Amino acid sequence: MKTGLIIILTLLAGTALAVLLMEDPGYVMFNFRGYLVETSVPVLTLILIGLYLVVRLVIRILRAPRALGRMAVQYRAKREQRLLTNGLLEMAEGDWARGERTLTRGVRRNENPLLNYLSAARAAQLQGAYERRDNWLRMAYEQSPDAGHAVLLTQAELQMAHGQFEDARATLARLLESAPNHAQGLGILARLHRERKDWPAIMELLPRLRSGKILPAEELDAMALGAYRDALGTIEKSRDAAALDAQWSSIPKAMRKNPELIKAWIRALKACGQSAKAEDVIRKHLKHSWDSELALEYSQLDVEDKTRQLSRAEAWLGNHSDDPLLLLAVARLSMRNELWGKARSYLETSLSIKPSAEAYQLYGRLLEKLGESVNASEAFRSGLTLATHLGEDLPALERPRRR
Repeated sequence: MKTGLIIILTLLAGTALAVLLMEDPGYVMFNFRGYLVETSVPVLTLILIGLYLVVRLVIRILRAPRALGRMAVQYRAKREQRLLTNGLLEMAEGDWARGERTLTRGVRRNENPLLNYLSAARAAQLQGAYERRDNWLRMAYEQSPDAGHAVLLTQAELQMAHGQFEDARATLARLLESAPNHAQGLGILARLHRERKDWPAIMELLPRLRSGKILPAEELDAMALGAYRDALGTIEKSRDAAALDAQWSSIPKAMRKNPELIKAWIRALKACGQSAKAEDVIRKHLKHSWDSELALEYSQLDVEDKTRQLSRAEAWLGNHSDDPLLLLAVARLSMRNELWGKARSYLETSLSIKPSAEAYQLYGRLLEKLGESVNASEAFRSGLTLATHLGEDLPALERPRRR
């Protein structure tokens, strides 16, 4: 609308000027170094317009190579973007071979081939072409050395996905050598250690991960839990009491309340001959937070006063009378005290609430002790059925009725 208005105004102005010039065309004379030029105003106007058009044409011709170059760059950029988009779409559709071909078509002439090479490497890996994958990654590094970190990260991720953990570790070592605090690199390294259950390496890495807030706190806590639990398990095997005290003291106070760590600590205390301390730990913990598995651990402690141990366990039944693991624990302690009738009652109650392989095994041992060999064999068979998930193929002992 604005352009049309300008054209209309121009035509009106031209018409008015033409009318004036027709009445009096005017007279123009130039005298330059003896040359005399005489003309009318309309002719002079046409000459000036012609000169203007010639100048504009010359300028366009001089600028043509640059404009053509700019157009060629724009065309090439659009083509590169189209190939990248099509290649990624083909990969998303599962046609990895075609996607790889599209992504690498004329890629050597690209100004920014990094994404093409990295995506082609992923496509090659999905086809199981690991040598070709590494070639694309090498070319990405050569073509874009400034993006070396991105290439190494991609390589490490692909190697981990293929189970090449040692190669991934070497790749991450190269990355962290040049960038020791690279957040993404440290995060991938931590996950690699976790995948391999290399808990000592995780413990060494944890301070850097926490200080840099590289991974979510929940994931770091899970890694720390696994590392500390493994360390306690190692001490359990070595039965080194001094090392156990030092290790437990090194665990943050907040994590010492974790039930999994407490159980690992209890097992290590038992292995190191500190059953009395383990008993004290369990009683204090259960006083504030009930845990059936810890109650079962309590029944496996070898303490001097077995009668008192049984009395304490029976006292817990006041608030947890329907806990099958607690009933199993009290039954075991009753057997230690040779209270066979009481043990049988507790075991049958436990089995009536929730049958378990461990309860059936203990029940079978008790029945053997009482001379009921046939029932004992059926109890052992029922426990085996539960433990191995053999289903209904084997005859099982009828679940005892709750007394």
